[in-house]
Amino acid sequence: MSGLIKDDQWVYIVVHGPEGNEQLLGQQDEEFHVSFVPVFLKKEAALMNLNLLAREKGRNYDVQAILYEDLVARIGGQGFMIFILDGSGKVLEKIDPQLEDRVVH
Repeated sequence: MSGLIKDDQWVYIVVHGPEGNEQLLGQQDEEFHVSFVPVFLKKEAALMNLNLLAREKGRNYDVQAILYEDLVARIGGQGFMIFILDGSGKVLEKIDPQLEDRVVH
């Protein structure tokens, strides 16, 4: 379980796509060849990082709140990890939603 967030906590993610059918913005860690969803504890941190994330030109992106447990359920089984980032883009925690003890050290 995460030391920074609990299952019933709201977190912030970046989404794209038409309203009602938004998709999470995933990223690729090139060094470790890992796909992940960037997650932020505060909306301001997500907005500060929006321009630092890899995005496709011509698409609209939006920061939205989601319950952490809903995020885990949504990406479960898709091979994505969760990286909790701060306002400068520093990784605070890496979480594998497939593991019982989710935090990866």
